[in-house]
Amino acid sequence: MESKTEEIETAIGSLGRLADLFQRRRTQLARGVGLTGQQWRVLEEISTEHFLPSLFARERECTPAAISKTLRQLLGKDLIRAAISSKDGRRRRYELTGEGRRVIERLREDRRWAIRAIWSDLPGEEVARFALFAGELGDRFERFANQPTRQLADQPTRKDP
Repeated sequence: MESKTEEIETAIGSLGRLADLFQRRRTQLARGVGLTGQQWRVLEEISTEHFLPSLFARERECTPAAISKTLRQLLGKDLIRAAISSKDGRRRRYELTGEGRRVIERLREDRRWAIRAIWSDLPGEEVARFALFAGELGDRFERFANQPTRQLADQPTRKDP
């Protein structure tokens, strides 16, 4: 039987594998409609009609310049259009074009198909347990990420014999 540390290391490895596979699949789905993963994320956010480029950049921990570049790419692909906001003339309002709506719907349908293919035949109680555990683990990661980084001086020193 594995020790608790070995079990944790195995779980971390499995989590890393899942994260990598999840990201690879998102990239495949985006490429299937001629987008990058970043373009998909921005397009999805614009589709919610609450898109603010600066807030999006801050939440994604990327630069406003990177978001501006992605917006220019989406404008060039005729997937979005920009207009001056009627509420605040200093802001641009972004919305999907007809083609943008078709692309986002195709992405959503492809994603739904993938979810059904992967998850539908798993036992419901296992999926529920996984969701509960993943939520708790995510909460722990979030709390930990919001703490100050542990400094090297705080770590125990190794004493050589």
